[in-house]
Parts: sequence; C-alpha cells; structure tokens
Amino acid sequence: MKILQTFLFLFLFVTSIIYGQNDLPIHTNQLNVKPLGSLLNFEFQKGLELELNKIPKWKSLIQQNKLAVGVIDLSNQNHIEYARINGNNMMYAASLPKIAVLLAAMDAIEKGELKETSEVNNDMRLMISKSNNQAATRMIDRLGFDKIESVLTDEKYQLYDEEHGGGLWVGKRYASSGETHREPLKNLSHAATVNQVCRFYYLLANGKLVNNERSKQMLGILENPALHHKFVNTLDQIAPNARLFRKSGSWKNFHSDSILVWGKDPNRRYILVALVDDASGEKIIRNLVKPVEKVLKNY
Repeated sequence: MKILQTFLFLFLFVTSIIYGQNDLPIHTNQLNVKPLGSLLNFEFQKGLELELNKIPKWKSLIQQNKLAVGVIDLSNQNHIEYARINGNNMMYAASLPKIAVLLAAMDAIEKGELKETSEVNNDMRLMISKSNNQAATRMIDRLGFDKIESVLTDEKYQLYDEEHGGGLWVGKRYASSGETHREPLKNLSHAATVNQVCRFYYLLANGKLVNNERSKQMLGILENPALHHKFVNTLDQIAPNARLFRKSGSWKNFHSDSILVWGKDPNRRYILVALVDDASGEKIIRNLVKPVEKVLKNY
C-alpha cells in the first residue's frame, strides 16, 4: 500500500512539473494549493510598495485607502508568491463582482439547482466578456441572492469573510429595480477586496472553483475579453500573445480590474487585481501593469 501511495505521489509530482507550467487549470495536487496568506513574501511586498509609492498620486491614494493592489506571481508553480497593498480594504467594485455570479452559477449547475441551457451559457459569456448588465441581472434572478451569498461565504472558498474585511459580494441586480441584499460591513451592493479577488483567480487557476472541469469552463468564459481598456489596454501592447482571463468594473469614481495573465514565457504568468476610488482610475489601472511587471522581474 505504501509503495502504491509513493508511486501515486511521484506521478502527480512529475505530472505537475511536466504539464502544470503550460496548461490551465494548472495540473497540481491538493498539497500545492496553499492558503493565500501563506504565500505572502516580504521582499515581494516591499518591492511592490516601493515601486508604487514612487508616483505621488498613487502614494496619496494608497494612504487614503483609495487604491488597493494585489499580485500573485505564478511563474514558478513550486514557489508561488503574493503581495498586496490595502488587501482587506473593501470597496465598491461595480461589475467586477460578476465573477461571483459566474461562480455561483457554476456551483448551482454542478449541484443540479440550475439547468445548463444555451441561454444560460450565453448569458454567462455576455455577463463576463461584454459586462452586459441585462445578462448579469438574468443570472442573478435565476440564482437569487441567498444562493450567491452561500457560495461566497462557503468555507471551501471564503470569498466573503466578515472577520477579514469582507470581500466579494453581489447584493443588487444590475438594474434600476429590484430588491437589495447589501453586505453587512459597509452596506455595499457590489463589493470586492483585492485579497478575495486574488483568491478567486488563484483557486480558479488551480482548478479549485467547484471542480477542475467547471474551473476550465469558467476560464473559457473569462478568456479573450471584449473590452480592451485598463489592464488589457497595456497588455495588448506589451504582451499581445499572452492569454488573458479578465473581469473589470467602473461606476463614477470607482474603477476596478482583475486579470490572470498566462504568457508563453513562464516569467509572465501572474494574477493582478486593482481597486481605485478616483476619477482617473481607468488611467491609473492601465498604468499599473508595467511597474508591477518590473517588480515581478526584479524582486
């Protein structure tokens, strides 16, 4: 029995090395998927803070809790690193939390609570790729706020945690009418923290949202975004061949973006999340990519 267990472990380990670096979801074993907090790296953190604080406007926003940034370095699957600034500061995130609706829908489909029809699949794609509010509202109506909350607070994911600043939340239809189900900490209708959004993408990249097949399906929906602003605007220029899995949001002064970048070069593989409360937020997010890549290269 011990010989069989040893063989299985070696097989999974070798498989993760051979295939895991080039495929999504990453071929890994459960032992390699560690709690996000355990991935924090002091040098990476220090480098990110120093680089972003070079720009006075960004430094001021950081000090006011109006700019939050999270980065996960995926370049080495055996040594994943995480850094964040204002990681637990929950902010209004507009359309970014539609990723929570996507997860709740996949969970419901897997459990037989929601039938996977062509209409449902089309709405999930429209909701994410084009950030279509009508499609998102139809998905919310199919699921209900209680279902969405139950998935976000599930111990398996912990994407909303009252004891750690909140996190991802959807408590209002993306429409002018309908009931609201706001989160309890700041009374926000559509909320996020960079910690919890980074957790979402980290679990997704490792095939741990619902299961490997549903994670792969979600990755397919998030890939090739139809909107080319913010992070995507810059990455279109500096990494045109990289695979991009993305969801963003904007409303008034609140701007947010989240992306999983998977380049052909393993050195350009990372998760990046930003939340900004500022009128120039779109430009700030667009301009974050190069400094973050500089930190990833040099830390």
